[in-house]
Amino acid sequence: MVYYFKTRCGEYTIYMGKDKYENESLIKYGLPEDCWFHVDDLSSAHVYLRLKPGMTLDDIPPDCLLDCCSLVKANSIVGCKQSFVYVVYTRWQNLKKTNDMVDGAVGYHRPQNVRRTKVEKNNTIVRQIEKTKQELYPDLAKEQEQRNREIIAQKKAFRREEEKAKRLEEVRLAREREERSYDRIMKDENMIRNSGDRTTTIPLANTTTSNQQQLDNIFVLEE
Repeated sequence: MVYYFKTRCGEYTIYMGKDKYENESLIKYGLPEDCWFHVDDLSSAHVYLRLKPGMTLDDIPPDCLLDCCSLVKANSIVGCKQSFVYVVYTRWQNLKKTNDMVDGAVGYHRPQNVRRTKVEKNNTIVRQIEKTKQELYPDLAKEQEQRNREIIAQKKAFRREEEKAKRLEEVRLAREREERSYDRIMKDENMIRNSGDRTTTIPLANTTTSNQQQLDNIFVLEE
């Protein structure tokens, strides 16, 4: 069972497992948009904030950050009794789980990407969040698989758009080169006529006619 909450602003979802065994599933089947929260150096629930696609840790609104930190503090047996605690948070993808770790324990792929913040007890915020609580039984593996398919499809669509834009640019450049080539043909010094043993330049208008029309403008006058 997974507990779901809404942030006070109503725009983001917070969720956490019922116990350490449920936490194992959350660690395994998180989504790329998930941000993980835990009380530093104390036992606590694993709280997750589901960000919107493309968001970074820097994009988390301060109120949402406070919501998650307050909730994870309230769900720490020791931390909930203290006036303040420190909370660590990082992207779900940065969580590292090895076979020798006990249930609920995690490490980090990149410790430098873990942030730490101080949070004070705030029962008012916790009560507001808990009013939105839902107890659900999601198929976490299926949700992860579906999201991964969506990401793959989006990447393919993006590559197709890039390739299309590249082809259009190549066509545009080719046309520009062709037009410049026509301009050189149409220059006055290239438009000549034969006059016995001498040549005379015949000025022609610089137009954007077709290849055949431009060639028709190049003619020789016999005296």
